[in-house]
Amino acid sequence: MTLVAGVDSSTQSCKVVIRDAGTGVLIRTGSAPHPDGTEVDPAAWWEALQAAIAAAGGLDDVAALAVGGQQHGMVALDGRGEVIRPALLWNDTRSAGAAADLIAELGVLRGSGPDDGPRAWAEATGSVPVASLTVTKLRWLADHEPENAARVAAVALPHDWLTWKLMGGMDVGLAALATDRSDASGTGYFNTAAGTYDRTLLDLALRRDTAGVVLPRVCGPDERAGTTPAGIVLGPGCGDNAGAALGLGMTSGDISISIGTSGVVAAVTDTPVVDPSGTLTGFADATGRFLPLAVTLNGSQTMDVIRALLGVDYREYDRLALASTPGAGGLTLVPYYQGERTPNLPGATGSLLGMTMANLTRENLARASVEGLLCGLADGLEAFLSQDVPVERIRLIGGGARALAVQRIAPSIFGREILLPEPGEYVADGAARQAAWVLTGELPTWETSPSTATSAPPAPEVRAAYAARRDLWAQR
Repeated sequence: MTLVAGVDSSTQSCKVVIRDAGTGVLIRTGSAPHPDGTEVDPAAWWEALQAAIAAAGGLDDVAALAVGGQQHGMVALDGRGEVIRPALLWNDTRSAGAAADLIAELGVLRGSGPDDGPRAWAEATGSVPVASLTVTKLRWLADHEPENAARVAAVALPHDWLTWKLMGGMDVGLAALATDRSDASGTGYFNTAAGTYDRTLLDLALRRDTAGVVLPRVCGPDERAGTTPAGIVLGPGCGDNAGAALGLGMTSGDISISIGTSGVVAAVTDTPVVDPSGTLTGFADATGRFLPLAVTLNGSQTMDVIRALLGVDYREYDRLALASTPGAGGLTLVPYYQGERTPNLPGATGSLLGMTMANLTRENLARASVEGLLCGLADGLEAFLSQDVPVERIRLIGGGARALAVQRIAPSIFGREILLPEPGEYVADGAARQAAWVLTGELPTWETSPSTATSAPPAPEVRAAYAARRDLWAQR
């Protein structure tokens, strides 16, 4: 039996799964936590990876490994391969102003003026910059820490850096940095349709000629990134959403809606999606196709903060939410606790609207938090429909999807039947599947998680009430 390992280095933790390369049967697992915050020393990820590997029984019998990781995080390295400053993560919104500046500047450079910026970026990369993307964090670095920006000799993303560390780090040199299309497509300086970096955009971000700055080699889906000193074959890795799509076996017509630290609506398409509105980001998947996404900053925390406020456990929270009725008695929660990415409102805050003496109950508050979370994701789903992306099956995944209230209310908000796969480590599983692909040269056909279907009468009135109150922020 040949074993492969898959890693999910997410915002909150590192998970490792070890599976049979031929059948996909799970052999053992391990995990370790990551520190909180939107700014993290990458050394913490490396320590967590070592702990998770140890908890999974080590790698002595593993033939190949691939790393899936949180996207966009800026890992800036100097000429000695040292991390220049703590990484800015995808959910760090300090670069919102930098995003607006970059959009306007490219509009002048490649369009008819600043207002042409969104179209110019969408055509150049498939995405319009928001604070999450790496390119905006590099501009923030150039503007706020110019001494650090001047030291940048290489730029990596979290999974790129971990793969490189597994190779041996500076023992193999900066030129050995490797990535894949899915993670490169989230940088903001990679042309997703063409499959190449756009150095002009990196120059624009760092405000200097970046010809000498090393960017990770972009590997093909089944291309080896390298090996560990012990001879373990390393796959190119992937972004977390691409890893989940690979782990779920998604094909054209499939939509995944993931509720984790963020909320993500994703689809696999055969052709790139270009959305100048910026609602959809035109990323790549881990198989050679494309993975457009709609991403919200506020995922499962939307419910967690209300559950903590009510002082209840998960079971009681579900009971309260389901004891209310659609529309939560007129309460609407717009959950922009951390600002928001979709829609692009990085300076927004959350709002609880429609309160009366009669409707401000524990039940309605719990229900409003579930509906607010799901309505934001439903907006992302509508964006796919507006771009004529086929929507045939919707899978609801992630930690937040385990809430009974989410499972029962989601079909009414999305207006469609929902499939609920058995809970699993989809990102790590996708990375393990990629490792097997790289090792054998064939993408294995592993049995995917069985799903149960759930449905409910549509509740368009809830969506309409949410939309009206959501748009109050856009009017400010």
